[in-house]
Amino acid sequence: MKLQHGQDSLMRWIFITSAIIVSVIIFTLILFVGYQGLQTFKEVSIWSFFFSTDWTPSSEKFGAFPFLFSTLVLTLLSVIMSLPLALGGAIFMAKIAPPWMREILRPTTDLFVGIPSVVYGLIGMTVIVPFLHKLFPSTIGYGILPAAIILAVMILPTILSISEDAIRSLPIRLEEASLALGATRWQTVWKVLLPASRPGILTAVILGMGRAIGETMAVFMVIGNSPQMPKSLLDSTTVLTTAIVKDMPSTFYGTAWNNALYLMALVLLLISLALILCIRILAKRSEVK
Repeated sequence: MKLQHGQDSLMRWIFITSAIIVSVIIFTLILFVGYQGLQTFKEVSIWSFFFSTDWTPSSEKFGAFPFLFSTLVLTLLSVIMSLPLALGGAIFMAKIAPPWMREILRPTTDLFVGIPSVVYGLIGMTVIVPFLHKLFPSTIGYGILPAAIILAVMILPTILSISEDAIRSLPIRLEEASLALGATRWQTVWKVLLPASRPGILTAVILGMGRAIGETMAVFMVIGNSPQMPKSLLDSTTVLTTAIVKDMPSTFYGTAWNNALYLMALVLLLISLALILCIRILAKRSEVK
């Protein structure tokens, strides 16, 4: 008993120490990025940074609105393109596919998560961009659209897997009651199962958005990387992540340009924390229900 108690106590302190270390690392990261990023406002106004479209570091102009706008459009478009396919696949695997088929399809979709993002970017450069250029000869093929297509494929396994788990975790009595009342299989899925699994599906969408917002290399290879406001989905532009990757090697630590890039990193960090907070709120609401 004493030995068991000693082992439990040791493991308890190991877990507490690990949690403290992780918390310290996270808060240190936030403080460092936040402090460095906020130094931007010593030389650039808040309004100019967030709402100006002029990004000319050589002239000390750091308007990040095009990056913020492109990030938002790219994320929403990739989710819109991925969600119908992911939901359709989740419904099929959860309620229609036989067990042997599900055992094949589920690992197959999970394989997409393990593919390096640079591979997606390479496929986008060699297949999607030339195809869009042929389809729209007046454009070069780079822009938000090819990046959104790639991101839609990249986030599809995340949304599909979590949505399927949410649908499969529903009590079977919901489906049986709906069918007993005369509803068709499609009506049961559309009117009963999907609304009941909404918290899980929303969690999947938020996680997919987090993946899309934070993706860098694949987007960097197909979006064009021009610091300008896009006039169409096939205009070369830049998002927050690619702007940081592209400009950081050209800056010196402590300069206004460098601080502006840290501020963009802080914005990305705050967006990620907000998405995590949304997931926590959805989880609590689903527990209450």
